[in-house]
Amino acid sequence: MMNEHVRLQRRPFLAPIWVFSATALTAMAGVVVLMFAAWWWLTANSTTIIVIRHAEKVLDVGADPPLTEAGGARAALLARMFGNPGVPGHIDAVYVTPDQRSRMTAAPLAKELGVTEIEATDEPAKLAHRVLHEHSGGRILIVGHSDTVPAIVAALSGATSLPPIDALEYGTMYIVTVPRIGHANFVRLTY
Repeated sequence: MMNEHVRLQRRPFLAPIWVFSATALTAMAGVVVLMFAAWWWLTANSTTIIVIRHAEKVLDVGADPPLTEAGGARAALLARMFGNPGVPGHIDAVYVTPDQRSRMTAAPLAKELGVTEIEATDEPAKLAHRVLHEHSGGRILIVGHSDTVPAIVAALSGATSLPPIDALEYGTMYIVTVPRIGHANFVRLTY
């Protein structure tokens, strides 16, 4: 009988300790979850990628033609549109294919911004992954070709059945927004 009496006396004494411990652990877990949610929300950013085709090229002059005068004017327009490094929201990086026409299209903008052109030799899906990984939350310009631009936009946005770019269509621009949380979206326009 004595043991049962002693055991009954300990239960009421230990119960508040267990209740307090369980409440404290639950509160600490709640604080950790709230801190993680706040961090996740505050670091949720969007990456903006502008994908264009190179400007007008000289036709029938070989495998790596330069830009025409109209192409040079389009490259200058691109620099005027996105080339002010003192304005919030300026381009952070410029990716170009190794072809002369792509480099010449991006050169005036890269010079205005003071950035080095990054060579984009990857296939579209790998390039999209690379850009999103290396420039998360940034603003990037990619200069491609009529056959690679739709593929790059599709890889970035998940869009299907993008219209092809015509052989003489040089002013198509895609602005793709890829949020860290949610679905990517894009706008197609002409400049």
